[in-house]
Amino acid sequence: MSKGVLQNQKGVTLIELVITIVVVGVAVAGILAAFTLTTGKSADPMVQRQAIAVAEAYLEEILAKPFSDPDGVSGETDRDLFDDVLDYDGLTDSPPQNQSGVNVAGLNDYTVNVLVVTGANLGNPAVNAHRVVVRVTHPANGTVELVGFRANY
Repeated sequence: MSKGVLQNQKGVTLIELVITIVVVGVAVAGILAAFTLTTGKSADPMVQRQAIAVAEAYLEEILAKPFSDPDGVSGETDRDLFDDVLDYDGLTDSPPQNQSGVNVAGLNDYTVNVLVVTGANLGNPAVNAHRVVVRVTHPANGTVELVGFRANY
C-alpha cells in the first residue's frame, strides 16, 4: 500500500457538512415557528378570562339590585346612587369601574356596555322580568357577553 493513501479517514466532506447545516436549519426554523405561534396566542385565554370576570362582576352587581325603584326616583345618573336594575340601562364604562365609580387598575383596554330590556320589550308584556345584557369588549380578543334575568318576586 502506498504511503499517500489514508486508511482510516476521519471527518466529513464539505457536501455532508452543508447538508447537515441545511437540515438542522430547517428543523430549528420549524420549532421557532411553533414557539412563535404558541407565545403569540398565550395571552388570549387570560384576556378572555379577565373579560368574563369583569362581566360576571357587573352582572352580579346589577342583579343584586331591586326589580323596581325603591325610592320612586328613577334615572339616577351616578353609579353609586343606582338603586334598581333599570338604572344600569345604557351604562358604558371604559375602563371598567367598581361600584363607587373608581377605575379598576390594569383593565384600561376593556369596555363595558350594559343593556336592560324590560318584560314588555321581551315579546310578552305579561312577563314581569328584566333581561340584563353585559358586554365586555377587548380590542385583541373580541367581545364577551353575559345575559341574566331579574324577575319581580
